Amino acid sequence: MKIAIINGPNLNLLGTREPAIYGSQTFEMYFEELKAQFPTVTFHYFQSNVEGELISEIQRVGFTFDGIVINPGGYTHTSVSLGDAIASITTPVVEVHISNIFGREEFRKISHVSAKAKGVISGLGLKGYALAVTYFL
Repeated sequence: MKIAIINGPNLNLLGTREPAIYGSQTFEMYFEELKAQFPTVTFHYFQSNVEGELISEIQRVGFTFDGIVINPGGYTHTSVSLGDAIASITTPVVEVHISNIFGREEFRKISHVSAKAKGVISGLGLKGYALAVTYFL
């Protein structure tokens, strides 16, 4: 099974960015744990702060992978194009958010991705990624 994890803007700063909200672990450290937890899965990881690069990556893996776990970061609330890219591919997508976006500012309660995803996991910290992988298995 091949699963792509695609992280959006500012997620490269996990571990140092607002640790009270996002925790103190880097995604790279967590990614190693995730790979150890699911040894039969072939993982591909991609992170970008650039919307167009995220869209290109969705299109690149969106017809050949078994699943995509995406955390669009702030683009969740602003990017119609990310939602359109997800709607255009055949690979199923699970949207993940480390924080509970529905318990935060009003603008974060809007997602242009959720309606195109198979499901949404929000507010369970980095464990949300493992839950998404479990769904695909």
